[in-house]
Amino acid sequence: MKLLIVEDDPALRATLERALVRRGVQVATAADGRAALDQWSAAPPDVVVLDLGLPGMDGLEVLAAARRRGWTTPVLLLTARGTVGDRVVGLNAGADDYLPKPYDLDELEARLRALARRRGPAAGGDTSADAGVATVGALRHDKVGGAIYFRDEPMELTPRELALLQALMAQPGHAVAKERLFELVFPGATEVQYEAIEVVVYRLRKKLAPTGVTLMTLRGLGYLLKVAA
Repeated sequence: MKLLIVEDDPALRATLERALVRRGVQVATAADGRAALDQWSAAPPDVVVLDLGLPGMDGLEVLAAARRRGWTTPVLLLTARGTVGDRVVGLNAGADDYLPKPYDLDELEARLRALARRRGPAAGGDTSADAGVATVGALRHDKVGGAIYFRDEPMELTPRELALLQALMAQPGHAVAKERLFELVFPGATEVQYEAIEVVVYRLRKKLAPTGVTLMTLRGLGYLLKVAA
């Protein structure tokens, strides 16, 4: 596993680097946001550990810049802030996982390896992966054929469930507003109640239960897909 650690505290950065290298991880480091983006681009890692409290360009700004560039590398946020609101902001910005400080090194390593396995070798700043396929955890969306597969078996979805899941898989790690999902699931519908989208969400959530992918509701933001650690 190739890891990029973005942490401005030199002692913590060095300690984390030494500990993970001893565990067989290839580690590159950056002390600020701009250096992180340069390193990320030059040598795309399998996973990024990103501290939120960076000087100048903070962690959320780094994450947003990476996602705008199309980089799909899994990102685990580290922060001393542990409130639900902070977690929501981080996930909505495109993070894949979240670990508040202080953390256990064994848990950190387990989460990092889970993220690396989830994305496989196509992760990183390299945008040359097959544009016809989108993956979230064990789910795979064949954009050409339209079907969504779980462990290479097509999922049995209604057209509305399929449209909803396709919309969410198109923006992994990002919340999609309920209004936008309603437009995609019920295109041109003028007599359908707005709350009907919640029925589709409920049914799809039940079908996703065995897959390890959770359909989360973020109040005031919309819905997003989250892969179990």
